[in-house]
Amino acid sequence: MPDAENSDLPTSDDPTSAPAAADPAAAEPGAAGLAASGAPAPDVLTFGEAMVSIRTRQALRLGGEASLSVAGSESNVAIGLARLGHHPRWVGAVGNDQPGQLVLRTLRAEGVDISLTRLSDTSFTGFIAFDQPAHDVTRVSYHRRGSAGSELTVADVAKALAAARPRLLHVTGITPALSERARKATAYVVQAAAAEGVPVSLDVNYRSRLWSRAGAASCLRPLLPHLTTVFASDDELDILTAAPDPVPALLAAGVTEVVVTAGGAGAWTHTSAGTIHQPALPVTVVDSIGAGDAFVAGYLSATLDALDIPARLARATACGAFCVSAHGDWESLPTRQDLTPHTPGTTLR
Repeated sequence: MPDAENSDLPTSDDPTSAPAAADPAAAEPGAAGLAASGAPAPDVLTFGEAMVSIRTRQALRLGGEASLSVAGSESNVAIGLARLGHHPRWVGAVGNDQPGQLVLRTLRAEGVDISLTRLSDTSFTGFIAFDQPAHDVTRVSYHRRGSAGSELTVADVAKALAAARPRLLHVTGITPALSERARKATAYVVQAAAAEGVPVSLDVNYRSRLWSRAGAASCLRPLLPHLTTVFASDDELDILTAAPDPVPALLAAGVTEVVVTAGGAGAWTHTSAGTIHQPALPVTVVDSIGAGDAFVAGYLSATLDALDIPARLARATACGAFCVSAHGDWESLPTRQDLTPHTPGTTLR
């Protein structure tokens, strides 16, 4: 999506320094309180920043009606997994404010375990604004620098990993771009989970407004030996490796599955056994925001169900098709019942 002018970027940290694994005992303690606990052990553990989203159907500067919701890559994936019948746990920090309550209420209502989410009395819940200056252009503005979500710590993720061993850990390249603390938290939990035998997936999800490609590379490349599945678009593969033929290099580095997405051209999963392609489902695109997260949720869901790679790709592309058929990051994500009649080649109407 096109970048928008924005001064609310995390400029105080050096994104070119690759984080080392940190000792959770040395991490700073969290701010105020935890959300209520007692949920079952998670199928998937994920963490990151969830924000309140504001959407307008015209240029934001013109004012007018706006809708209020919640956005965030990792929380989108968690909602997608919950709708498909799984038990995701999302870990993050939100301000002890009304926007933070909206985030928690939304995720709780969607069946996401937020029992280890931290409430901060000293930081605010971030905002993201989407507006449409033209019919086929969506512009994004962030208001997140210094937010509670950007202050995720090693202690936050270490506590979540120690609380219950998940079947999968899912991370994105967005969270470590937010702050030095978040980078250290990402590095720690990826290495710790892999050491315990937990499969780890990474969605590169590169955001040029948050860090440089060099900064992303220096942070994400050291994680490769600990990853099972990588999700990336074609133009993100060079962030993970400088090799001229990136997929074999990633497989050689220890990644089991390299999933490459290409929008309307479909997606490919590369493994040591070969490559499988899944065409995109024919669907009228209303809003492409959140499609990548929907795809990831579908793929991870099928992985949890022990389906083979063609079935993983089929479920992932179907989830993506549902997402782009309506406005919103996650609102149109399917349930398992919604997916039942939709097989490769089915037209969504």
